[in-house]
Amino acid sequence: MNLFASRMETLRAALGAAGLDVALVSDDDSVYYLTGFYDYLHMTFGRPTLLVVPADGESLLITPTMELDMAEASAVVDRIEPWNDGLGEEWREALPGALAGVGRVAIEPELMPPVVRAFVGSLVEAGRLADVTPIIADMRMIKSAEELDLARHAGEVANAMMNAGRAAIGDGVPEYEVALATSAAGTRKAAELLGAHYCDARMSPNTHFLQIMASGKEITMPHHRASTRVMRRGEPVFLCFCGMTNFHRFKLGFDRTFWIGEVTDATQQAVYQTALDSQAAALAALRPGVTAESVHAAYAEVIQGAGYEYPFRCGRATGYSFLEKPQLVFGDQTVLTPGMVLAVDGSVSIAKTFRAQVGDSFIVTEDGYEPLTTHPKALAEVIL
Repeated sequence: MNLFASRMETLRAALGAAGLDVALVSDDDSVYYLTGFYDYLHMTFGRPTLLVVPADGESLLITPTMELDMAEASAVVDRIEPWNDGLGEEWREALPGALAGVGRVAIEPELMPPVVRAFVGSLVEAGRLADVTPIIADMRMIKSAEELDLARHAGEVANAMMNAGRAAIGDGVPEYEVALATSAAGTRKAAELLGAHYCDARMSPNTHFLQIMASGKEITMPHHRASTRVMRRGEPVFLCFCGMTNFHRFKLGFDRTFWIGEVTDATQQAVYQTALDSQAAALAALRPGVTAESVHAAYAEVIQGAGYEYPFRCGRATGYSFLEKPQLVFGDQTVLTPGMVLAVDGSVSIAKTFRAQVGDSFIVTEDGYEPLTTHPKALAEVIL
């Protein structure tokens, strides 16, 4: 059975088991996960794409007419209803019929665009609405063999970008030159992999998402974008590819801290070593059968034991979305299972002074984990 058709059948079975009559899916990543259809704009330009999946009945994709050719070429659904700007009730025309006569309607309350949520609320009274988010999140949590191959290829793209970024960093170099180098390297590696392993000529190899990086005194800004700032010898430089690693829609986390030529502030070395040690502690705890929060606890113990403040989450699951279930943080008691893909960080922050972070992505395996991203990270290896 087709991969997407198989996922659709799994969702139908889960809906039936939960006593739900129909799912209305609006998150574009989940629409892709279930159907193989994607568009690059979705609600950015106010045009919703909606997927209706009955527990027993035909699936329906409601999408803008301008996306119809793409939908017909790629969407694994029973029926497509196109709508056009300003004609009739637009996307609202197909929904009443799709939801008529059904009992319980499962939606994604926190992911559904407000304009769609309001209209659905006018069609279905609150007592008949349910949340399908946990069902889809659980489906997406354990990756298929095909998804794990995507993850490995995404890791190759990430490694190519990190190597290119490292090579571009230098005294007198503006940050944006690093971003240009990473984007070119990632795109070329993605194109090579698409040509060798995939037949979808519509999938773009081009990397996107503004390069996350910071240097010098701005190193404490974790989501600073590449700018015209000129880097200088002795400065720390942070590179993050958690947004740019997006191969065939599969995402990973990956970041490193570097120095140009030398570490001029010796106090930064101890901070960086603690960041390294915290990731190492998390990886020592990472294996199937443990809870997500226990991995975070191992990481946090190292950081707080060294006298630094409580850190942000140790990591998160990734896949077709940047953030999936589970999260490596206190309170998440999800038991780790083979087939999960997790970004695992080590990090220490001192406000307005210095920040060090190293992060990689891993597949949870039967006896531990498989690394997806690799780049040197010992102190001596990140002084360029």
